[in-house]
Amino acid sequence: MITAQHHGALPGRRTVLRGALLTATATLSATSLAGCSPSSPRSGTPTASQSATTTGSNVKRVLLAYFSRPGENYYYGGRTDLKVGNTEVLANKIADRIACDTYRIQAADPYPHDYDATVKRNVREQDTDARPAVEGRLPSLDGYDAILLASPIWNVRAPMIMTTFTEALDFRGKTVHPVTTYAMSDLGTTERDYAVSCPGATIAEGLAVRGEEVKDADTEVEAWLRRIKLSTR
Repeated sequence: MITAQHHGALPGRRTVLRGALLTATATLSATSLAGCSPSSPRSGTPTASQSATTTGSNVKRVLLAYFSRPGENYYYGGRTDLKVGNTEVLANKIADRIACDTYRIQAADPYPHDYDATVKRNVREQDTDARPAVEGRLPSLDGYDAILLASPIWNVRAPMIMTTFTEALDFRGKTVHPVTTYAMSDLGTTERDYAVSCPGATIAEGLAVRGEEVKDADTEVEAWLRRIKLSTR
């Protein structure tokens, strides 16, 4: 994960999706990238899960959109190599428990396997308020009631590619739940950032799980899903 976590600078609004990604050369401490990343296949069409999510007698349509980075990650002050990113692990736990469509956000220019190289690139993207391009076709939010936006926390905020994603779509009338994996910063600045980049949406209770603990987060995930009334259990 990238160890600088959650509360980051507010992104400037830009709706331009650029194909070019900035390569960073700035330096950052081990607490620069604190995120995680699911590694399932990406496609322009969200993948559906099986059952329906209900709240009382109302059926809610849910989209879980996540960005996750496998590779060398932060781990209790050291490093570990993840074949599946922490955020993807968390996204899979959520998708296993509710009916939702899933969409994996992938960078057109993939982030490096090396942790320090990813930290440097992230610093550059934050410093320049970049909008890294998303590979593939973006989903439509038509028909969805709730959107779960899942990502690691890098240097106190979600990676800038999450702003690329949110600024490109119409979130009016949707309920947005931030979901993060982190090393130190919990939700970071995601609630504030999504309030800016998702105008017209309601920013509701989020879920933050420490990356090193994500594999054992079943109870935490289930309790959160019950609180936000998406669990059918």
